[in-house]
Formats: sequence, C-alpha cells, structure tokens
Amino acid sequence: MATAVPEHVITQAEAREGARRVFAARPALFDRMATVYESAGIDTRRSAVPLDWYFAPHDWHDRNAVFMDAALDLLETAARRCLDDAGCGIGEVDAIVTICSTGIATPSLDARLMERMPFRPDMVRLPIFGLGCAGGVLGLARAAALSRALGGTVLLLVVELCGPTFRRGDLTKSNVVATALFGDGAAAALIRPDDGAPALGPTGEHRWPGTLDVMGWSVEADGLGVIFSRDIPTLVRNDLRPAAESFLARHDLTLRDIDGFVFHPGGTKVVEALRDAFELTDAAMGAERAVLRQYGNMSAVTVMFVLAEKRRQMAGRWLLSALGPGFCAGFAVLDCG
Repeated sequence: MATAVPEHVITQAEAREGARRVFAARPALFDRMATVYESAGIDTRRSAVPLDWYFAPHDWHDRNAVFMDAALDLLETAARRCLDDAGCGIGEVDAIVTICSTGIATPSLDARLMERMPFRPDMVRLPIFGLGCAGGVLGLARAAALSRALGGTVLLLVVELCGPTFRRGDLTKSNVVATALFGDGAAAALIRPDDGAPALGPTGEHRWPGTLDVMGWSVEADGLGVIFSRDIPTLVRNDLRPAAESFLARHDLTLRDIDGFVFHPGGTKVVEALRDAFELTDAAMGAERAVLRQYGNMSAVTVMFVLAEKRRQMAGRWLLSALGPGFCAGFAVLDCG
C-alpha cells in the first residue's frame, strides 16, 4: 500500500475563517453552524489548491482542469510508491482499478496515467465512478475479484479531490459542513494472487431502500453540489451492525470471528456511532480519529489511510467497512494470518 497528498495544508482555523468570509451573506446561518469546526475532530487537511483559490469564481471547466492535473499527479506518486514498496515492476501489473467520484475524465484517469508510466498496453482497465466514501472498501473488493478472475496482479488506485468541488455560491448548511470536513488525497494498493500476504476474503455490500437523498452529488451549473443528511450518524448507530452481521452470516462468520475493524471515519459523530454500534473502545478507533484529525474526510481515500495506519499491527481476521451514496455500506474481510 501507499498514500499521497497534495502540498497545500489548510488548518481548521483557516477553513473556518475562510468559510466565514464566503458565507458573509448569511451570517446567522454560519454562526449557528460554526461549532462544526470544533466538533469535526479535524486539525488540518490537504488541498490540491491554495486557500485563496476558493474565494474566486470557478466554472466546470476550471474545476475539472484542477482535478485532472492534481489527480494524475497524486495517482502517479501513490502508484510509484506502491510498486516500489512491493518490489513489483510496472510490466508485472495486469490490470488497474481506478476509484474516483470528484471529477470527470474521458479518456479515464488510468488511460492518462499510462501516458506517464510505462504500463503494458494490453493491461485491463476498470475505472469506477459514483461509489463516494464507500469506494475504498468496494474498490478493494472489485480489485480482488478482478485479480482472481485474471489470475494476475491488480493495482487499485483511489483518488478524491473534494476541495475543488466547493462552490462559493452554495450558501447552505451542507456546504458549511463540507468546508469543515473535506480534504484531498490518493492511495494505491497492489493485489496479487496467492503471494502469502494478507488475503482479502469475503466482500459484499448492503443498500438501504429509500435512502438516495442521504449522501451524494447534485449536478449544478457551476459544479457538483454536496448532499448529505444529518441522520447519517443515527443510521450508522442503528442500522450498520445488523447489515454487517448479515454479511458475515452469509459467509459462515459472526462478529466473534472478527479480531479488529477498519472503518471510514466520515466525521467525529460517525466515529462515535461506529464505536457504539460495534461496542468498541475509544482506543480501537484511534487510527480512525488520527487520520481524520490530520487529513480530514477524503471520501473513498480515507479508509485506505486508516488501513495503512493499522496494517502493521493487524493479526487475525479484520472487517473493513465504509458507507457511501446509495445509501450503502461496503464490507470486506481481511485475513492477516
């Protein structure tokens, strides 16, 4: 595994004061929402653009130009680090799975990356859009399935640039929360069949009917508009554990067979809901809180950072989970021996 982040660092205090400036037309709304900057559990996050960029008007073209350049830079860095750490030559990669929901690229990011790195021209490519925050776990699931189907080596690439999606004309509660939560980053993981490394076992997902409006994007004239419900922590606390138990039962497992957890930390309230739902200690959620504090919510990338933090201490059987648009949960069991 490997991770990568852009160079610009934005502190939570800078984000709060920047947002206050943007929301000057609705001071009462901002003042009511301002406590989210303290309660989010975030000290810093990384941004593909400097703070001043957010105060200028940007259309779809501007945003996607930033996305294209920064996403490719981050993916190249993460991919090279991952291959180097694994001692794997670029020519040994049989397929790439690319996960992203924060920008549009046709030709896709993997094809563009092949112009920078000498991957084999016959390599299989699978670009996936729309999984949102669940994309890290579901990306691992798709990459593992493809590795098994091909009997070959698959490089999973995950990149999200949440920051440049910010629309300064969107003076809503959801957009205030977005300024307090989101950051940018990328991750890569190499999956090879039967190489003696930790093995990705059963994978699956669960979607709750009637929840399309809980999380996602709306397509607006000047970009993507953020959608998420204040009910997400409640849904996590009440509904995620039964879905996880049902997933495990389909594979003749129970929570008693699980030695540890890797979660996507959407925010402090979500981390607390996860802790309560699975009856965990605060210490068990230490990596989730640490990643959130240092990098913010990077959508699909975040759970990959948590996995990178925890993997050195992992033994036994671990459950990975992340929530995303749909409204859905992704699950994967990692057998660390």
